[in-house]
Amino acid sequence: MLLSLEKDFQIVGLAQDGAEAVELAGQKQPDLILMDLKMPIMNGIEATREIRAKYPQIKILVLTTYDDDEWVFDAIRAGASGYLLKDTSRQKIVEAIRGTLDGKAYVDPAVAGKLLNQVVSKQTQPASLLTDKLTERELDVLRLIARGITNSEIAVQLHLSEGTVRNHVSAILEKLGVSDRTQAAVIAIQHGV
Repeated sequence: MLLSLEKDFQIVGLAQDGAEAVELAGQKQPDLILMDLKMPIMNGIEATREIRAKYPQIKILVLTTYDDDEWVFDAIRAGASGYLLKDTSRQKIVEAIRGTLDGKAYVDPAVAGKLLNQVVSKQTQPASLLTDKLTERELDVLRLIARGITNSEIAVQLHLSEGTVRNHVSAILEKLGVSDRTQAAVIAIQHGV
């Protein structure tokens, strides 16, 4: 109801469980899904994983009351572009939706520390593993992705066209075997890039 007040938002569906969310994603092909995690029949993690596998262009922003470590990590691993708690203000949710659609990753401050601790606690892998896979320009783009910078901002900073940046981002995602910028950023941090 609150999101329908935004003139540039169009609500195209509402699912009662994860299985229905997967079905509606296929029928409606939305730009973004706000996904809860604890649902009957199929939980939000499973639904996110299935939707991202079938429809990788659909962004998923988790909006839940659960801030347990495993829920956060599993949601990001499943392909969620961001993770917000339901006590987040309407304004912040709207900002997160718009930002996610622009390619930014949003993580609620209450869970960001857990995510960073998880990344840091894993032994940092040598950056050479990435330099073997990515070109120097792709590494430049990946560093900026890890800082949460949008494609248009990357284009300005590296003096490239947005189309060229999009091509680099696509190549990075493919070479790293990930489905979105959030997962690429996590890999960049793990490798100290």
